[in-house]
Amino acid sequence: MRNSLDYSAFRCIMVNMKRYQKAAIIADLQKKMVLLAGPRQAGKTTLAKEIGDEFDSTIYLNYDSTGDRKIIKEESWLPSIELLILDEIHKMPNWKTYLKGVYDTKPAHQKILVTGSARLEVFNQVGDSLAGRYFLHRLMPLSPAELKKVGEETNLDRFIERGGFPEPFLFDNPIDAKRWRLQYVDSLLRIDVLDFENIHNLKAIRLIFDLLRERVGSPISYSSIAEDISISPNTVKKYISILEMLYVVFRVVPFSKNIARSLLKEPKIYFFDTGLVKGNDGIKFENFVGTCLFKHVLGLIDYQAENYSLYYLRTKDQKEVDFALVKDGKIERLIEVKHANHHVGSGLAYFHEKYQLPSIQIVKKLRREQKKQDIEIVDGYRFLQGLYL
Repeated sequence: MRNSLDYSAFRCIMVNMKRYQKAAIIADLQKKMVLLAGPRQAGKTTLAKEIGDEFDSTIYLNYDSTGDRKIIKEESWLPSIELLILDEIHKMPNWKTYLKGVYDTKPAHQKILVTGSARLEVFNQVGDSLAGRYFLHRLMPLSPAELKKVGEETNLDRFIERGGFPEPFLFDNPIDAKRWRLQYVDSLLRIDVLDFENIHNLKAIRLIFDLLRERVGSPISYSSIAEDISISPNTVKKYISILEMLYVVFRVVPFSKNIARSLLKEPKIYFFDTGLVKGNDGIKFENFVGTCLFKHVLGLIDYQAENYSLYYLRTKDQKEVDFALVKDGKIERLIEVKHANHHVGSGLAYFHEKYQLPSIQIVKKLRREQKKQDIEIVDGYRFLQGLYL
Protein backbone atom coordinates (compact mmCIF):
# COMPACT_ATOMS: atom_id res chain seq x y z
CA MET A 1 0.00 0.00 0.00
CA ARG A 2 1.24 3.50 -0.81
CA ASN A 3 1.08 5.85 2.12
CA SER A 4 1.95 9.00 0.21
CA LEU A 5 1.25 10.51 -3.16
CA ASP A 6 2.61 13.20 -5.44
CA TYR A 7 -0.19 15.71 -4.82
CA SER A 8 0.54 17.83 -7.90
CA ALA A 9 -0.04 14.69 -9.96
CA PHE A 10 -3.03 13.79 -7.79
CA ARG A 11 -4.56 17.22 -8.41
CA CYS A 12 -4.44 16.55 -12.14
CA ILE A 13 -6.05 13.16 -11.59
CA MET A 14 -8.86 14.75 -9.55
CA VAL A 15 -9.58 17.31 -12.24
CA ASN A 16 -9.97 14.60 -14.86
CA MET A 17 -11.29 11.68 -12.86
CA LYS A 18 -14.90 10.58 -12.80
CA ARG A 19 -16.55 10.64 -9.42
CA TYR A 20 -18.02 7.24 -8.68
CA GLN A 21 -21.57 8.49 -9.05
CA LYS A 22 -21.13 9.96 -12.53
CA ALA A 23 -22.15 6.92 -14.58
CA ALA A 24 -25.10 6.18 -12.31
CA ILE A 25 -26.38 9.75 -12.58
CA ILE A 26 -26.14 9.72 -16.38
CA ALA A 27 -28.04 6.42 -16.46
CA ASP A 28 -30.78 7.77 -14.18
CA LEU A 29 -31.16 10.93 -16.27
CA GLN A 30 -32.49 8.70 -19.05
CA LYS A 31 -35.32 7.64 -16.74
CA LYS A 32 -36.26 10.56 -14.50
CA MET A 33 -35.18 13.92 -13.15
CA VAL A 34 -32.10 13.64 -10.90
CA LEU A 35 -31.66 15.54 -7.64
CA LEU A 36 -27.97 15.83 -6.70
CA ALA A 37 -27.59 17.00 -3.10
CA GLY A 38 -24.67 17.29 -0.71
CA PRO A 39 -22.51 19.67 1.29
CA ARG A 40 -21.38 22.98 -0.13
CA GLN A 41 -18.10 22.56 -2.07
CA ALA A 42 -18.23 18.77 -2.12
CA GLY A 43 -17.93 18.90 -5.91
CA LYS A 44 -21.56 18.94 -7.08
CA THR A 45 -21.23 21.80 -9.58
CA THR A 46 -18.02 20.37 -11.02
CA LEU A 47 -19.64 16.95 -11.41
CA ALA A 48 -22.81 18.45 -12.90
CA LYS A 49 -20.81 20.34 -15.53
CA GLU A 50 -18.76 17.23 -16.33
CA ILE A 51 -22.03 15.37 -16.86
CA GLY A 52 -23.19 18.25 -19.06
CA ASP A 53 -20.18 17.68 -21.31
CA GLU A 54 -21.57 14.22 -22.11
CA PHE A 55 -24.59 15.73 -23.85
CA ASP A 56 -24.80 17.50 -27.20
CA SER A 57 -26.41 20.62 -25.72
CA THR A 58 -26.44 21.64 -22.06
CA ILE A 59 -27.43 24.76 -20.17
CA TYR A 60 -26.31 25.41 -16.60
CA LEU A 61 -28.40 27.88 -14.59
CA ASN A 62 -27.70 28.92 -11.00
CA TYR A 63 -30.53 30.49 -9.00
CA ASP A 64 -27.95 32.58 -7.11
CA SER A 65 -27.15 34.42 -10.36
CA THR A 66 -29.44 37.35 -11.15
CA GLY A 67 -29.27 36.70 -14.88
CA ASP A 68 -29.83 32.98 -14.54
CA ARG A 69 -32.70 33.55 -12.10
CA LYS A 70 -34.57 35.54 -14.76
CA ILE A 71 -34.14 32.71 -17.28
CA ILE A 72 -35.29 30.18 -14.67
CA LYS A 73 -38.41 32.12 -13.74
CA GLU A 74 -39.34 32.72 -17.38
CA GLU A 75 -38.31 29.18 -18.45
CA SER A 76 -36.67 30.85 -21.42
CA TRP A 77 -34.07 28.23 -22.33
CA LEU A 78 -34.30 26.70 -25.80
CA PRO A 79 -36.59 23.67 -26.14
CA SER A 80 -33.78 21.94 -28.05
CA ILE A 81 -31.55 21.83 -24.94
CA GLU A 82 -30.78 18.19 -24.14
CA LEU A 83 -29.67 18.63 -20.52
CA LEU A 84 -31.02 21.33 -18.22
CA ILE A 85 -28.95 21.82 -15.03
CA LEU A 86 -30.60 23.87 -12.29
CA ASP A 87 -28.34 24.73 -9.34
CA GLU A 88 -29.53 25.95 -5.89
CA ILE A 89 -33.13 25.88 -7.13
CA HIS A 90 -34.37 24.98 -3.63
CA LYS A 91 -33.89 28.67 -2.75
CA MET A 92 -36.75 29.54 -5.11
CA PRO A 93 -40.19 29.95 -3.49
CA ASN A 94 -42.43 26.96 -4.30
CA TRP A 95 -39.52 25.24 -6.02
CA LYS A 96 -41.14 21.81 -5.90
CA THR A 97 -44.23 23.00 -7.76
CA TYR A 98 -41.99 24.82 -10.23
CA LEU A 99 -39.93 21.68 -10.94
CA LYS A 100 -43.06 19.58 -11.28
CA GLY A 101 -44.34 21.95 -13.95
CA VAL A 102 -41.01 22.04 -15.80
CA TYR A 103 -40.66 18.26 -15.71
CA ASP A 104 -44.24 17.53 -16.75
CA THR A 105 -44.13 19.91 -19.73
CA LYS A 106 -40.57 19.37 -20.99
CA PRO A 107 -39.85 17.89 -24.45
CA ALA A 108 -39.37 14.11 -24.38
CA HIS A 109 -35.66 14.35 -25.22
CA GLN A 110 -34.83 16.80 -22.43
CA LYS A 111 -33.17 15.68 -19.19
CA ILE A 112 -33.14 17.63 -15.91
CA LEU A 113 -30.39 17.63 -13.29
CA VAL A 114 -31.07 19.61 -10.09
CA THR A 115 -28.27 20.32 -7.62
CA GLY A 116 -28.24 21.96 -4.23
CA SER A 117 -26.24 22.37 -1.03
CA ALA A 118 -29.14 21.34 1.16
CA ARG A 119 -30.96 18.11 1.91
CA LEU A 120 -33.41 18.17 -0.96
CA GLU A 121 -34.94 14.89 0.21
CA VAL A 122 -35.90 16.55 3.51
CA PHE A 123 -37.65 19.40 1.73
CA ASN A 124 -39.59 16.90 -0.32
CA GLN A 125 -41.02 15.09 2.68
CA VAL A 126 -43.74 17.73 2.80
CA GLY A 127 -46.21 17.13 0.02
CA ASP A 128 -45.84 14.89 -3.00
CA SER A 129 -45.18 17.46 -5.75
CA LEU A 130 -42.22 15.51 -7.09
CA ALA A 131 -43.33 11.99 -6.15
CA GLY A 132 -42.31 9.48 -8.81
CA ARG A 133 -40.48 12.08 -10.87
CA TYR A 134 -36.90 11.91 -9.56
CA PHE A 135 -33.98 9.83 -8.35
CA LEU A 136 -31.91 11.18 -5.47
CA HIS A 137 -28.10 11.11 -5.53
CA ARG A 138 -26.00 12.45 -2.65
CA LEU A 139 -22.42 13.54 -3.27
CA MET A 140 -20.29 13.41 -0.14
CA PRO A 141 -16.68 14.52 0.41
CA LEU A 142 -13.86 12.24 -0.73
CA SER A 143 -13.15 9.06 1.21
CA PRO A 144 -10.54 6.27 1.16
CA ALA A 145 -13.10 3.96 -0.45
CA GLU A 146 -13.83 6.38 -3.30
CA LEU A 147 -10.13 7.01 -3.96
CA LYS A 148 -9.51 3.28 -4.10
CA LYS A 149 -12.26 2.90 -6.71
CA VAL A 150 -10.38 5.30 -9.00
CA GLY A 151 -7.02 3.63 -8.33
CA GLU A 152 -5.55 6.22 -5.97
CA GLU A 153 -4.54 6.27 -2.33
CA THR A 154 -3.28 8.75 0.21
CA ASN A 155 -2.48 8.59 3.90
CA LEU A 156 -5.05 8.66 6.65
CA ASP A 157 -3.40 11.58 8.45
CA ARG A 158 -4.10 13.87 5.50
CA PHE A 159 -7.78 12.95 5.53
CA ILE A 160 -8.05 13.61 9.26
CA GLU A 161 -6.16 16.91 9.09
CA ARG A 162 -7.80 18.25 5.92
CA GLY A 163 -11.12 16.44 5.78
CA GLY A 164 -12.46 15.04 2.50
CA PHE A 165 -13.61 18.23 0.78
CA PRO A 166 -11.64 18.30 -2.50
CA GLU A 167 -10.17 21.80 -2.33
CA PRO A 168 -8.54 21.78 1.14
CA PHE A 169 -7.64 18.12 0.69
CA LEU A 170 -5.62 18.92 -2.42
CA PHE A 171 -3.87 22.10 -1.30
CA ASP A 172 -0.08 21.69 -1.15
CA ASN A 173 0.13 24.25 1.66
CA PRO A 174 -1.75 23.41 4.91
CA ILE A 175 -2.14 27.14 5.58
CA ASP A 176 -4.20 27.45 2.41
CA ALA A 177 -6.43 24.65 3.69
CA LYS A 178 -6.99 26.59 6.92
CA ARG A 179 -7.77 29.77 4.98
CA TRP A 180 -10.30 27.82 2.90
CA ARG A 181 -11.95 26.55 6.07
CA LEU A 182 -12.31 30.02 7.59
CA GLN A 183 -14.06 31.26 4.45
CA TYR A 184 -16.16 28.08 4.28
CA VAL A 185 -17.46 28.51 7.83
CA ASP A 186 -18.11 32.22 7.36
CA SER A 187 -20.07 31.55 4.18
CA LEU A 188 -22.08 28.77 5.81
CA LEU A 189 -23.08 30.77 8.86
CA ARG A 190 -23.58 34.17 7.24
CA ILE A 191 -25.06 33.28 3.86
CA ASP A 192 -26.36 29.71 3.68
CA VAL A 193 -28.14 29.79 7.02
CA LEU A 194 -29.87 33.08 6.17
CA ASP A 195 -30.79 31.83 2.69
CA PHE A 196 -32.23 28.70 4.25
CA GLU A 197 -34.33 30.30 6.95
CA ASN A 198 -34.86 33.69 8.55
CA ILE A 199 -32.67 33.38 11.65
CA HIS A 200 -32.91 36.26 14.12
CA ASN A 201 -30.08 35.16 16.40
CA LEU A 202 -26.99 34.51 14.28
CA LYS A 203 -24.81 34.78 17.37
CA ALA A 204 -26.66 31.86 18.97
CA ILE A 205 -26.31 29.57 15.97
CA ARG A 206 -22.61 30.45 15.79
CA LEU A 207 -22.21 29.58 19.48
CA ILE A 208 -24.03 26.26 18.94
CA PHE A 209 -21.77 25.55 15.97
CA ASP A 210 -18.66 26.21 18.09
CA LEU A 211 -19.94 24.12 21.01
CA LEU A 212 -20.69 21.19 18.72
CA ARG A 213 -17.11 21.30 17.41
CA GLU A 214 -15.93 20.60 20.96
CA ARG A 215 -18.46 17.85 21.71
CA VAL A 216 -18.03 15.51 18.76
CA GLY A 217 -18.56 11.88 19.73
CA SER A 218 -20.38 12.66 22.99
CA PRO A 219 -24.15 12.45 23.51
CA ILE A 220 -25.62 15.92 23.06
CA SER A 221 -28.04 17.41 25.58
CA TYR A 222 -30.18 20.15 24.05
CA SER A 223 -30.98 21.40 27.54
CA SER A 224 -27.33 21.66 28.49
CA ILE A 225 -26.48 23.66 25.37
CA ALA A 226 -29.53 25.84 25.92
CA GLU A 227 -28.32 26.70 29.42
CA ASP A 228 -24.83 27.47 28.13
CA ILE A 229 -26.05 30.10 25.67
CA SER A 230 -29.33 31.20 27.31
CA ILE A 231 -31.85 30.09 24.70
CA SER A 232 -34.60 27.46 24.76
CA PRO A 233 -33.89 23.74 24.14
CA ASN A 234 -36.35 23.83 21.22
CA THR A 235 -34.34 26.63 19.61
CA VAL A 236 -31.15 24.60 20.05
CA LYS A 237 -32.82 21.62 18.41
CA LYS A 238 -34.11 23.80 15.56
CA TYR A 239 -30.68 25.33 14.90
CA ILE A 240 -28.96 21.95 14.92
CA SER A 241 -31.60 20.69 12.47
CA ILE A 242 -30.76 23.60 10.16
CA LEU A 243 -27.05 22.68 10.31
CA GLU A 244 -28.10 19.12 9.46
CA MET A 245 -30.21 20.14 6.50
CA LEU A 246 -27.32 22.24 5.17
CA TYR A 247 -25.00 19.20 5.39
CA VAL A 248 -22.78 20.78 8.03
CA VAL A 249 -23.37 18.08 10.64
CA PHE A 250 -25.19 14.77 10.90
CA ARG A 251 -26.76 13.04 13.86
CA VAL A 252 -26.23 9.47 15.01
CA VAL A 253 -28.94 8.39 17.44
CA PRO A 254 -29.01 5.46 19.89
CA PHE A 255 -30.37 2.14 18.64
CA SER A 256 -32.98 0.74 21.01
CA LYS A 257 -34.77 -2.17 19.39
CA ASN A 258 -34.09 -5.38 21.35
CA ILE A 259 -31.29 -3.65 23.27
CA ALA A 260 -32.16 -3.41 26.95
CA ARG A 261 -31.60 -0.15 28.82
CA SER A 262 -30.60 1.82 25.73
CA LEU A 263 -31.11 5.54 25.99
CA LEU A 264 -33.71 6.85 23.58
CA LYS A 265 -32.94 10.55 23.36
CA GLU A 266 -29.46 11.99 23.18
CA PRO A 267 -27.85 11.95 19.71
CA LYS A 268 -24.18 12.26 18.89
CA ILE A 269 -23.16 14.93 16.39
CA TYR A 270 -20.46 14.60 13.74
CA PHE A 271 -19.17 17.08 11.14
CA PHE A 272 -18.96 16.35 7.42
CA ASP A 273 -15.69 18.29 7.50
CA THR A 274 -13.37 16.55 9.97
CA GLY A 275 -11.08 19.58 9.79
CA LEU A 276 -13.67 21.49 11.84
CA VAL A 277 -13.45 19.14 14.82
CA LYS A 278 -11.81 20.42 17.99
CA GLY A 279 -10.38 17.61 20.08
CA ASN A 280 -7.63 15.04 20.31
CA ASP A 281 -6.53 12.74 17.51
CA GLY A 282 -8.87 10.00 18.73
CA ILE A 283 -11.94 12.24 18.48
CA LYS A 284 -10.92 13.43 15.02
CA PHE A 285 -10.41 9.84 13.87
CA GLU A 286 -13.84 8.87 15.23
CA ASN A 287 -15.42 11.79 13.35
CA PHE A 288 -13.72 10.79 10.11
CA VAL A 289 -14.82 7.18 10.51
CA GLY A 290 -18.34 8.48 11.15
CA THR A 291 -18.31 10.47 7.89
CA CYS A 292 -17.10 7.43 5.96
CA LEU A 293 -19.75 5.15 7.49
CA PHE A 294 -22.45 7.74 6.79
CA LYS A 295 -21.31 7.98 3.17
CA HIS A 296 -21.28 4.17 3.00
CA VAL A 297 -24.90 4.07 4.21
CA LEU A 298 -26.05 6.76 1.76
CA GLY A 299 -24.34 4.92 -1.09
CA LEU A 300 -26.09 1.66 -0.26
CA ILE A 301 -29.43 3.49 -0.07
CA ASP A 302 -28.98 5.54 -3.27
CA TYR A 303 -27.39 2.90 -5.48
CA GLN A 304 -28.37 -0.47 -4.05
CA ALA A 305 -31.82 0.45 -2.68
CA GLU A 306 -30.83 -1.17 0.62
CA ASN A 307 -32.49 -0.09 3.87
CA TYR A 308 -29.40 0.87 5.88
CA SER A 309 -28.93 3.32 8.73
CA LEU A 310 -26.25 4.32 11.22
CA TYR A 311 -26.71 4.26 15.00
CA TYR A 312 -24.69 3.95 18.19
CA LEU A 313 -25.31 1.91 21.34
CA ARG A 314 -25.32 3.17 24.89
CA THR A 315 -26.88 1.90 28.12
CA LYS A 316 -27.88 3.88 31.17
CA ASP A 317 -24.81 2.59 32.97
CA GLN A 318 -22.56 4.07 30.25
CA LYS A 319 -21.68 0.94 28.25
CA GLU A 320 -21.24 2.24 24.73
CA VAL A 321 -20.25 1.26 21.20
CA ASP A 322 -19.37 4.03 18.74
CA PHE A 323 -21.35 2.84 15.72
CA ALA A 324 -23.87 0.20 14.68
CA LEU A 325 -24.61 -0.51 11.03
CA VAL A 326 -28.28 -1.44 10.81
CA LYS A 327 -30.03 -3.10 7.89
CA ASP A 328 -33.80 -3.57 7.79
CA GLY A 329 -34.01 -2.70 11.47
CA LYS A 330 -31.46 -5.27 12.59
CA ILE A 331 -27.87 -4.69 13.62
CA GLU A 332 -25.53 -5.99 10.94
CA ARG A 333 -22.26 -5.03 12.65
CA LEU A 334 -20.98 -3.16 15.69
CA ILE A 335 -17.98 -0.89 15.12
CA GLU A 336 -15.71 0.51 17.81
CA VAL A 337 -13.12 3.16 16.89
CA LYS A 338 -9.74 3.42 18.61
CA HIS A 339 -6.79 5.64 17.85
CA ALA A 340 -4.05 3.29 19.01
CA ASN A 341 -5.46 0.88 21.61
CA HIS A 342 -5.45 -2.73 20.41
CA HIS A 343 -7.36 -3.98 23.48
CA VAL A 344 -11.04 -4.69 22.82
CA GLY A 345 -13.24 -1.87 24.14
CA SER A 346 -15.30 -2.85 27.18
CA GLY A 347 -18.55 -1.67 25.64
CA LEU A 348 -17.93 -3.60 22.43
CA ALA A 349 -17.06 -6.74 24.41
CA TYR A 350 -20.25 -6.35 26.50
CA PHE A 351 -22.65 -5.98 23.57
CA HIS A 352 -20.88 -8.66 21.53
CA GLU A 353 -21.08 -11.21 24.31
CA LYS A 354 -24.60 -10.37 25.52
CA TYR A 355 -26.31 -10.14 22.14
CA GLN A 356 -23.96 -12.22 19.93
CA LEU A 357 -23.64 -9.41 17.43
CA PRO A 358 -20.94 -9.34 14.72
CA SER A 359 -18.34 -6.89 15.99
CA ILE A 360 -15.19 -5.19 14.76
CA GLN A 361 -12.73 -2.73 16.30
CA ILE A 362 -10.91 -0.46 13.90
CA VAL A 363 -7.63 1.15 14.95
CA LYS A 364 -5.76 4.01 13.31
CA LYS A 365 -2.32 2.96 14.56
CA LEU A 366 -2.13 -0.82 14.57
CA ARG A 367 0.97 -2.98 14.31
CA ARG A 368 -0.86 -6.13 13.27
CA GLU A 369 -4.43 -7.23 12.79
CA GLN A 370 -5.74 -9.92 15.09
CA LYS A 371 -8.81 -11.48 16.65
CA LYS A 372 -9.68 -11.32 20.35
CA GLN A 373 -12.82 -12.62 22.04
CA ASP A 374 -14.14 -13.42 18.57
CA ILE A 375 -13.83 -9.70 17.70
CA GLU A 376 -11.72 -8.60 14.76
CA ILE A 377 -9.19 -5.82 15.40
CA VAL A 378 -8.33 -4.32 12.03
CA ASP A 379 -6.35 -1.50 10.43
CA GLY A 380 -8.51 1.60 10.18
CA TYR A 381 -7.41 2.70 6.72
CA ARG A 382 -7.87 -0.76 5.23
CA PHE A 383 -11.34 -0.99 6.75
CA LEU A 384 -12.37 2.41 5.36
CA GLN A 385 -11.08 1.50 1.90
CA GLY A 386 -13.39 -1.52 1.93
CA LEU A 387 -16.59 0.46 2.42
CA TYR A 388 -19.09 0.82 -0.42
CA LEU A 389 -18.24 4.41 -1.36
